[in-house]
Amino acid sequence: MPKRKKKKKSVKSSNSFTKIATITTKSISSALLNYKKNKELEKIKSIKLQKLEEKNQILKERKELKIWEERLIKESNKIKINDEELRLKEREIRSKEEKQKIENERLIKKDEDLTQISFNLRTKEKELKQKEEEQNRKDIDLKVREDEQKLKELKEQRKKNKELKLLQEEELRQKQLENIKIKEWEEKFDREKKLKEQDEIRREQRLKQKELEKLKKFEELENQSTNINLGLEGFEISKTKEN
Repeated sequence: MPKRKKKKKSVKSSNSFTKIATITTKSISSALLNYKKNKELEKIKSIKLQKLEEKNQILKERKELKIWEERLIKESNKIKINDEELRLKEREIRSKEEKQKIENERLIKKDEDLTQISFNLRTKEKELKQKEEEQNRKDIDLKVREDEQKLKELKEQRKKNKELKLLQEEELRQKQLENIKIKEWEEKFDREKKLKEQDEIRREQRLKQKELEKLKKFEELENQSTNINLGLEGFEISKTKEN
């Protein structure tokens, strides 16, 4: 009997070692699989990060390229504007040159005209000098007659001025009288207006006083009516108690 028990124990220990070996093998296999999976995941993650960095670099380069394109467009626009300004300035300069040319031709023509005019003037001056001498003689005679006429007109003007002064003084006096009358009428109108306003105020005050008196009488009648009703009610209550 004891020998049989020993065989059972040896079988059990053999099974335990087998189980342990199986579990250890499975654990190692599982660890290797997990390690491979982690390595693969790290590799995939690294590839993804590298692609993300490449994508970010591409986006950055595109952004920089866009900025450069915008700068180039601005510079191109500036160049176009400068070219347009230059063309406009050239047109303006050509226009000014054309105007200056026309002006020069006009001045040359004017100078020629002035030369001719100067010649004509010298000729006319000689003629005028002769006429002036003749005119001077006539002027002396005319001046004598003008002085006589002026003296006559001066006397007449003094007379007219005197009459005008008298007329203006009379008009001023009449105007002053009219202003005095207007002022008196305005003062009278103001007094009448104030009297009317005062009458209106007194009339309104009387109406208000009458209204107040009516209201006071109405309140007194109302109070009397209330007192009578209270007396009747008291009388009825006392009569009821007696019954």
